Amino acid sequence: MNAGILASFLLLALAGCKPAASLAPAPAAGAKTYPARGIVQSIAPDRRDAVIKHEAIPGFMPAMTMDFSARDANTLAGIAPGDEIAFTLAVTDTNSWIENVQPLGHTNAFGLSGPPGWHIAEPPLEVGDPLPDYGFTDENDRPVRFSDFRGRVLAFTFFFTSCPLPDYCPRMNRNFSETRALLSATNVPANWQFLSLSFDSALDTPQVLSSYARFYRGDDTNRWLFAVASSNTLASLAPKLDLNVWRERGTLSHNLRTVVLAPDGKIACQLDGNQWTPQELADAILAAAKK
Repeated sequence: MNAGILASFLLLALAGCKPAASLAPAPAAGAKTYPARGIVQSIAPDRRDAVIKHEAIPGFMPAMTMDFSARDANTLAGIAPGDEIAFTLAVTDTNSWIENVQPLGHTNAFGLSGPPGWHIAEPPLEVGDPLPDYGFTDENDRPVRFSDFRGRVLAFTFFFTSCPLPDYCPRMNRNFSETRALLSATNVPANWQFLSLSFDSALDTPQVLSSYARFYRGDDTNRWLFAVASSNTLASLAPKLDLNVWRERGTLSHNLRTVVLAPDGKIACQLDGNQWTPQELADAILAAAKK
């Protein structure tokens, strides 16, 4: 697959029912910093995000390919795809970003390797399209399907429990937690449901999911379920949502997708990336409930 095409899927650009602009991480005290090296795969047009295929970052994460945010466009000034760079990864409990980017050289032998065929077999679904029914295994080791939630608005997102960056998978689940609180505090119909889907079927067993879920929702399981997709299910579902997931050097590389299904099972909204807010998701759920 052409590296530029795949890289464009990884950029966390926002469109459709998503916020119009990407936001830099908010300033935070007490960030931990880690020296890192890697090869730039692509840079977003606003130069606030870069996909970097990086070496292992000692004390934090293994070698993998990730989209990293920059606090401002100057961080990536003069940097181009193919550049080998040294940089600092700064991480707080809720955010991460890169800084102190230094070019080390350039190579033409760069590009991403992803799951072959996932993004050329069929065009992705659009808002208004029905989503085919898929089955998963939930945190109670029971089968669950999208159709089980028909008649309710279903918001689902993807994650894996060992995701290292706080503004990737952990942010998706924090946002679900805050959105659930927003909806619960208002006088709205109870016809909504959250579903967090792991794409790491090798490690995220029902027991692991149950323990992980408690961190985000406590003992209140009301209208929020965690489940895991099998490899075969993911291979069929992912291209329909422009979701990229592949195992790379012992871990998972991925982008982010959050979807709202109307009560009839049709796609009402898709939120790409990590810059959407709990209020925006709550608004999308309430709008879908009226359809």
